[in-house]
Amino acid sequence: MKIELKDICFSYEEDLPVLDKLSLSLSGGEMIAILGHNGSGKSTLSKIIMGLLEPSSGTITIDDVCVFDNGNLNEKAYDLSRSKMGIIFQNPDNQFVGVTVQDDIAFGLENRRIAHSEMVERVNKYSTLVGMNEYLLSNPENLSGGQKQRVAIAGVLAMETDVIIFDEATSMLDPKGTKETNEMIKKLKELDNKTIISITHNLEEAVYADRVIVLNNGKIVLDGTPKEVLKEKDILEASGLKLLDGISLINSINDLNINKKDELIDILWELTFKM
Repeated sequence: MKIELKDICFSYEEDLPVLDKLSLSLSGGEMIAILGHNGSGKSTLSKIIMGLLEPSSGTITIDDVCVFDNGNLNEKAYDLSRSKMGIIFQNPDNQFVGVTVQDDIAFGLENRRIAHSEMVERVNKYSTLVGMNEYLLSNPENLSGGQKQRVAIAGVLAMETDVIIFDEATSMLDPKGTKETNEMIKKLKELDNKTIISITHNLEEAVYADRVIVLNNGKIVLDGTPKEVLKEKDILEASGLKLLDGISLINSINDLNINKKDELIDILWELTFKM
C-alpha cells in the first residue's frame, strides 16, 4: 500500500498546529519508525493515516486514489483504505472486547462476516505466530502487558491488513513486556509486503527499522536510514530525543585523535545494529 500525504495541517481546537504542512510518502513493504518527543505530532500523524482524525487542510492519496483533498473527504475510498490498515495502541487494557483471547482475536473477523472455518484457521495461525496459542481460552485480564500486546497484534494480523501501525505500543509496558513486543515487531518484518509503522520516542526501537523519520513541532526534521538519522546528534537532541549510549560513545570517539578511529567506529556501529 502506498500512502502519500501532502501539506497536511492539523490543530486541536485553537491551539498551535500539531502538524504544519507535513508531506510524507510511504511505500509498501517498508518498516518505518516515526520518532519524536511528546507533542511532536507523531501520534496525531498515525491517527490521520488511519483516518481516525481529519486534517484541516492538505491532501491524502492512498494507492493513487485521493481520499482527502483540503476538507473534502472521499468517505467510501477512505473506508476501503482503512480496512487495509490496523493499529495497536499504547494501553493494552483498552483494546480488549472479548472474554477470552480467541474471542478477542476473532472479533474483527466476525464483524467482517468471515466464514467460521476460516475464522478458526486465522485465529490459530496468528495466535501461534505471536506465541499465544496456549492462552486462547484465557481471560485477557489475567495476561501480562506484553502478552496483551501480542494478542492485540494477533487480532490485527488476523485481519490480514497491508499496514500495521504501532502507536507507542511499548510506552506503558515493563522492560519484559517491551522486549516481548519489540521482538514481535522485528518478526513482522519477515512477513511479505507488510508495511510496519512504529510510532515511538525510543531510539532503540528505531535501530531495526528500514527508514527513520523524526518529527519536531509538527514538521519532519530527519528522514533516512537508521544509521543516517542516528548520526545527527544535534538535531536529535534538539528534537528532545535521548541518544543511545552506543551513539554517544561513537560521537565521543569521533572527537578524539586516536589511531584506527574509523575502524573502531565501524565496529561500534555494527554492535549498535545488533541490539
